[in-house]
Amino acid sequence: MNQQFGVCNLSLVPVRTEPSDRSEMSSQLLFGDHFTILETTDKWLHILIAHDDYEGWIDRKQFEEIEHAAFVALHDLHTILGLSLSHTITKTASNEKLNLIAGSNIPNALDRFFYLRDTKYKLEGDTIKPAKDKFRNGVADAAMFYLNAPYLWGGKSVFGIDCSGLTQMVFRQFGLKLKRDAYQQAEQGELVGFLQECKAGDLAFFDNDEGRIVHVGIMLDNEQIIHASGRVRIDSIDNQGIFSKESGRYTHKLRIIKRI
Repeated sequence: MNQQFGVCNLSLVPVRTEPSDRSEMSSQLLFGDHFTILETTDKWLHILIAHDDYEGWIDRKQFEEIEHAAFVALHDLHTILGLSLSHTITKTASNEKLNLIAGSNIPNALDRFFYLRDTKYKLEGDTIKPAKDKFRNGVADAAMFYLNAPYLWGGKSVFGIDCSGLTQMVFRQFGLKLKRDAYQQAEQGELVGFLQECKAGDLAFFDNDEGRIVHVGIMLDNEQIIHASGRVRIDSIDNQGIFSKESGRYTHKLRIIKRI
């Protein structure tokens, strides 16, 4: 059987752990996210997402099949939507509009027109080309875009996001690829030995009583962290972990700090 490929042609699609609408959402696809199709059923696709090598199931009505050449072209794409609440695109043939979120992929827009397979779209607004050299100076502002976004397990947007979704989406604005889950992200980058050596954009990881990494946040400096816990929030951090002034206690136990 020949390998099959797909692309997300909707604004935000749930990725589930099992092929069922009742299964938990473990992640989300943004418009333009592409993937390899591992398995198909009457209703579901088992996929491997190209951006972060994450596996899950999506409804087979929520994608468009593409050829391998288009898959490769999307894999090399470095043009996304910046940090605005929503971006509007229009299908030129039907005049139907889609509202996209920050970080969505826009393939090769020319004069604000682009194609996703055979469908022609017009973009109302501008794209950005992520630049890694802007990361250190821009990461705090990018993270603040998500401030007070509600916590949502598997979420990746300002309307609902989890801790590793926050780090992944912020880093995406600078062309830096993070894995999907906190424990996977902890395996990336270089170790920062001491909290006092932290710079804006370093990632702090936290473990549970069993020693398993279950939480991640972005350091704003060596005393403050932005992370998703109930909502995206800014808290104090020291060598023990995250201290919440609201609750008057430590909420997360610091394990390691990494620099990507």
